[in-house]
Amino acid sequence: MSLSTAFSIAQSSLLSSGRQTSVLSRNIQESGNSDYARRIAVNASLAPGVRTILVQRATNEQLFRQNLSALADWGGQSAISAGLEQLEQTVFGVDNSASAATAIGKLQEALQTYSASPANLSLAENTINAARQVVTALNSGTAAIQALRVDTDQQIAEAVDSLNALLQQFKVANDAVVSGVRAGRDVNDALDMRDALLKKIAEYVPVTTLSRADGDLALMTRDGAMLFDKIPREVTFRPSSAYAPGVAGNSVYVDGIPIGLTGDGKAVSGRLAGLVQLRDGVANTMQRQLDEIARGLIAAFRETGTAVPDAPGLFTWAGAPAMPAGGTLVDGLAGSIRINAAFDSSLGGNPQLLRDGGANGAAYVANPAGASGYAELLIAYGDRLDAPMAFDPAAGLGTSMAVTAFSTTAIGWFEGVRQDATATLETKEALSARIAEALSNETGVNIDSEMSLLLELENSYQATSRLLKAVDDMMAALLAAVG
Repeated sequence: MSLSTAFSIAQSSLLSSGRQTSVLSRNIQESGNSDYARRIAVNASLAPGVRTILVQRATNEQLFRQNLSALADWGGQSAISAGLEQLEQTVFGVDNSASAATAIGKLQEALQTYSASPANLSLAENTINAARQVVTALNSGTAAIQALRVDTDQQIAEAVDSLNALLQQFKVANDAVVSGVRAGRDVNDALDMRDALLKKIAEYVPVTTLSRADGDLALMTRDGAMLFDKIPREVTFRPSSAYAPGVAGNSVYVDGIPIGLTGDGKAVSGRLAGLVQLRDGVANTMQRQLDEIARGLIAAFRETGTAVPDAPGLFTWAGAPAMPAGGTLVDGLAGSIRINAAFDSSLGGNPQLLRDGGANGAAYVANPAGASGYAELLIAYGDRLDAPMAFDPAAGLGTSMAVTAFSTTAIGWFEGVRQDATATLETKEALSARIAEALSNETGVNIDSEMSLLLELENSYQATSRLLKAVDDMMAALLAAVG
């Protein structure tokens, strides 16, 4: 081997070592960045010597796709679980203290106490006050549910704005990749940025990618709606400033076409789907249950008479003096139910009408003699609360049970949904963490490995230095001999 060849080999080795050291240093610098993919310097033998011909970026397409899917599932479950926690506090209260079931239980106790001393006006007032607490629980529960739906609408609007912003940023990164590939530039940093944006987008809506020439990517939702194709598609949503029970929420659109954002209340994918499911699924079902409880109470405390139709008694509604149809949901009834003014002493009413009847006229009086010890009507009210009645299947519970059982079953139903959602969230979160860890193991930076490679480069550098010194010594000897 000639001295010039040896020198060329040593020179190429130094250049290659320098490039590899630069790559390793960057890897070590970015070791704490979860969006950074490890770089690998690829060398090729070129006579004479070796050269770093490119810097590859570590990838695992299958794991990355699984990571996107896991992030979408986690995003959806996070949204719905947070909403369920809020509903539990605002509708049922701590230990169900604000629930309709708890208030109905206290009303039953007040009725029993009053029926034991039906002449006691103070006990009559106590019973009316207990009934008022039932109305408060139903009214406030309705207000809380509809307020949550409005708040959820606002969160959907904010999520749509964030998604649109991410799609605009994705275009910048995607354009950088495409132009870089066409120009033969290093596009690894642009690919890191694009993948990081993909992970953020997946938290809002589950996406699939379509690879094209020059590194170009197109994005679609799982149901086939195009989100990005050269340019971002416009995602739109119109939030509502107020909600009435039974009114459906607006859809999310891509280029004017509604996209499917559904779930079963236990498993949803993407934050947008979780919010939509919370607004139109769980919240609506809870509202129907409250409305059916209200209808059941109006039926249980109805006044009856001979040759006259049943009429609302202690509890009344906007359709009085008619009764709500049996077994049929009345949207918003829990928000409008109220105490009949005829029983309310603060409005000039007589609480003892609960004992005697007659709030709807003389034909409905059950105690015409005004006997102070009359308790049959009070006992009948208590019996009706525990007697089976028909409920609308739209409420999601049984179609025949007592109103007391229905109110407690509603709590059990919600707790079941919440616990299932929480368990699913924990599962999705753990799965997301495991996939992210597996992806990091495949594409992330391992400090120990990088330091080991750095040590190998140091040894290579020292060997090259010795070769250069040997060449230098030979050249010096040669020049001395010539001189």
